Order: sequence, then C-alpha cells, then structure tokens
Amino acid sequence: MEHIDHTVFYEVAGLLGLATFVGLIGVSLRQPLLVCFIAAGIIAGPDVTGFASANEAISLLAEIGIALLLFLVGLKLDLQLVRTLGPVAVATGLGQVLFTSVFGYLICLALGLSPIVSLYVAVALTFSSTIIIVKLLSDKGEIDSLYGRIALGFLIVQDIAVVVAMVVLSAVGIGAGAGGDGGTMAVLTALGGGLLLVAAVVVFIRYLADPLLRRLARVPELLIIFAITWAVIFAALGELVGVGKELGGLLAGVSLASSSYRDNVATRLSSLRDFLLLFFFISLGMGLNLDLLGSQVGPATILSLFVLIGNPLIVLIIMGAMGYRKRTGFLAGLTVSQISEFSLIFMAMGLSLGHVGDQAMGLVTLVGLVTIMLSTYLITYSQQLYRWLEPLLGIFERRIAHREQEHEGAAAEGAYDVILFGLGRYGRGIARDLIEQEKSVLGVDFDPETLKRYQARGYPALYGDVSDPEFLLHLPYRTAEWVIMATPPQRTALIGVDQRVSLIQTLRDNGYQGRIAVTSHDLWDARQMVKAGADVVLNPFNDGAARAVEKITGQAVRQEEEIFGAGQA
Repeated sequence: MEHIDHTVFYEVAGLLGLATFVGLIGVSLRQPLLVCFIAAGIIAGPDVTGFASANEAISLLAEIGIALLLFLVGLKLDLQLVRTLGPVAVATGLGQVLFTSVFGYLICLALGLSPIVSLYVAVALTFSSTIIIVKLLSDKGEIDSLYGRIALGFLIVQDIAVVVAMVVLSAVGIGAGAGGDGGTMAVLTALGGGLLLVAAVVVFIRYLADPLLRRLARVPELLIIFAITWAVIFAALGELVGVGKELGGLLAGVSLASSSYRDNVATRLSSLRDFLLLFFFISLGMGLNLDLLGSQVGPATILSLFVLIGNPLIVLIIMGAMGYRKRTGFLAGLTVSQISEFSLIFMAMGLSLGHVGDQAMGLVTLVGLVTIMLSTYLITYSQQLYRWLEPLLGIFERRIAHREQEHEGAAAEGAYDVILFGLGRYGRGIARDLIEQEKSVLGVDFDPETLKRYQARGYPALYGDVSDPEFLLHLPYRTAEWVIMATPPQRTALIGVDQRVSLIQTLRDNGYQGRIAVTSHDLWDARQMVKAGADVVLNPFNDGAARAVEKITGQAVRQEEEIFGAGQA
C-alpha cells in the first residue's frame, strides 16, 4: 500500500485517527476501548493495510505506558492494604487465583504447551480487568453495591498476586532460560539486583520521600514530571539489573505509596497512562500474525470457556460457602469472566525476557479479545441473566445466607408506615423528618457502609437491592402507607432498565395498595414516572431550592403540584 508520508509524526497521527474511529464503532457496540485499540493495531499492521511501520517509536511509547501503569498499581500497594480488605475479598480473590492458575496450568499442559509457557498462560488467565469492571459497574450504578464492593476487593487481591507472580516467574524463567550453573548465577544476579532496588525504595521511603514530595508539591506540574521521571528511571533500572521494566515501574510506585500525595499523583497521571497504553495495545495488534493467530483458535476457545465459566463458578461457590446469597455470588462472579490488560502486559514481560514465544502471546491475546467482548455483555445484562438462571443456582446458596441476613432479623418482620429505599444524604434527611413526625420507617440500602452509618443512629434498616424482585417480596410492604425510592435515577442507555419502574411494577403486580414516591431530576422524566404508576415524584434539587427560599423569605414556595405534587397527573 502506498503512503503519502513515512515520517513517524504522520504515522502516529494516522494511528490516533484510526484508533478514534475504531473506538467510536466499538463504543456503539458496547465494547471496551482495549478491544478497539487492539483491532486498530491489527488493521494498521502488516497483515491488513501495512499502514504503520514506525515500530520503534510506537514500542517506546508503549513501554513508557506500561511503566506508568505499573507505577500507578504500585501507588495503591501501601503497607496497610491487606488490613482494609474484608475476609470475603481475600478468600474469594485467593481462591479464584489459585483455582484458575492450577487448573489453567493443567489445561495448558494438556494442550501441549511447555511447563514454563503453561505457567505464564495459567497465571495470565487469573487477572481480571479493574478498568473494565469499574466502568461497567459505574454505568449500571452498582459500584457501591455489596457485590460491587466485594468485586473491587478481590481485584486488589489480584493486583497483589500480579506482583508476586512477576517476581516468582521472572526468577523461574531466568533460571530456566540460562540452565545449569548459568541459570543459578542468572537467578542470583537478578535477585541481587532486585534486592538493591528494594533497598533503594526502603531508604527513599524512610529518609527522602516526604521532604522531597512536600517541596515538589509547591509546583504541581513539577510533582507530576517527577512522578513520570521516577517511574521511567526505575523501569530502566529494573531492566538493567535483570528483573524487568515492569517490576522496576512497580517498585517506583510502591516507593510513593505511603505518601499523602499519592492520590493527587494517581489522579493526574491516569489520563496520560490511558493515552500511552493506547500505543501498547496498538503495538500488540500490529505484532499479531493472523495466520499464527488462526492456528490458536482451538486452544483459545477452550481457555476462553474456562475463564468465562470457571472463574465465575469458583467465586459463586466460595461466596455461597461463606454465607452469601446466590444472587450476590453470581453477580460478583460475572465480574471475573474475562482476562485483563495486565494479562497481556504480563505475557509481554515473558516475551521480552525470552520465556514465552509469539504463539503464547497470540494465544493469550485471542483469549483476551474473546473473554473481554463476551464478559462485557454478561456484566451489562447480569440482572436479566440471573433471572434466567436463578432456578439452577440454589445449590450454591446455604439454607441460611447469614452474611446478608445479619442486619435483617426483626427489622424485616415488623410493620412500618414507610419503607425507604436509599439512605444517602437525601434519604437520611427524609427518614429523619418522618421519624420526627412519629412515622415508623424501615430503611433499605445496598451499600454496607451507608447501612452501618444509618443503623448506628438506632434506626431499623436492612441490606437489600431494589433491583432484586425476590428481595422486594420479602419486605413488609403490604401494611406500609408509603414506599419511597430516594435514590437517583439509575436508568442508563447502556442497559435500558429503570429501577424505579421495576419497583413500581413489582409492588403493583403483587397487590400493594399504598402510595409510591420516586425521585426524578427533570420534567419529562417525572411525567414518565407518573405514567408508570408513581403517586408522587420528588425532585431533590427543586425541593431543596424551595426550602432554601422558604428559610430566606419566611414564605412557602408553590411547587408544580401536577408533576411533583402528591397526586396522579
């Protein structure tokens, strides 16, 4: 294919344009950008258009992106991290990592891969994408749900597993690559170099980190430049001493993890990380040999099914055994039904160290493309999928799911004037004023921390998810005068489900004769809620403004009663 210009600048500009175009198509298909960028690399690569040839420049940008990614991972790994993880996150995370790595290793051996390659591939299959999971759960409004918090907890456990795996497999691979006495010497050399880097990190944390960062923080731009420099220098030192750029970048992050400036640095660098990682995924796509990739379809299919089914299944089993409901275990399990960008970076480390070949890299990349694309839909439509499979999931739930019933007990058995969903600031304010008017209120929320703060005031409340019809039917709603949903509207274009409408329909279909109030933020949406059957539509912003004016002027403000008032329109 003829090109107008072969300069690096024009090629990079063309790649950015191509990535943006493919990304727009991918977003319309509800696919993560990671998949889109790899696809852009395949299109620009030699097997399709051959558009890009500036491999050295692209590889350099990709390596800096990897160093920054691992630097930001290291920033999260402070010494108090494990203490903050709940037992379910630790047990589920370690159980899933152990299950996937052991059985993945056996499957890889059965597929004819060598022991060292099987080890790399098996470990790569254990990592799930934090970026993808957080994005999908945020879009669904479920990032603070019980299962969302558990999922984020075992993702942190996976991050720690990344660190351990990188250290262990680097040493194993170095020894295997050199063989005999040379292998022992290579391992000792890498170990010595790694220890020197760790010692440098300890000294830096102990004597230099706080005073240096305090001085740099006076000029925020200089602090960010230092952070990038620090990450790249440690990555270079890691490569120099034989432990790899990846571990070097990780140690750079660990050296700043205990600093009070780490969150500021992480926030400012996240966009730059995403931009530079674009070149890693493009470079990965460009390097894929489509003929070679075609020969990996069979093994990739087997490993993809293992990840898509095996990972969620082990999470479901562990959480069920620990006393969680089948629904919570199922939803949490779906979040690990894919491998992540870390899996690809981990394999790239093995490739750069000579421990694995292009075939293994292509195999994991193909598994990544398949599992990421399919798991996106599994997580997006998890509620519908659960309803279809619910009859088959009873074996994964203990007779008494005590973990989620510990707050319920008598609260769910009493009679209440009001059942209030959503115990955030707005919901707590409604509950407080109703209780002052001697109304009995049962609060419901799916955020365990919010629930704990509410119960600390002595108010009855229980954990529950408004999107779970089975849970709704166990509430004492038949005797309640009001059911109020004080949470913000959760309907998104991504999933097309409105929890407010689901609540109204479930209650009305099961004979509820009381009144229902839901929240809304705009006039059109409020009218839709009235049509759906809401008796009252609350607008927190309008209501708050009206009350503020009333306090200032001493006069009541007339509301638009036909839309937001207490009556059907």
